[in-house]
Amino acid sequence: MHWSSVSDFFAMGGYAVYVWGSVLACAVLILGEVLVARAGRARAWQRVRDERALGEQGHD
Repeated sequence: MHWSSVSDFFAMGGYAVYVWGSVLACAVLILGEVLVARAGRARAWQRVRDERALGEQGHD
């Protein structure tokens, strides 16, 4: 598709609501996935630290 101006680009041939809505939905979902993955990673590392601390307590 060829746009003659920036406003034509953002209008997306009259489908801007659908196009930009889809882009926004995908961006939100990707951001959510990144945040969930980071939280899971932090929980896993905390579990490792907790288990390591329990193991060190058992050797005293």
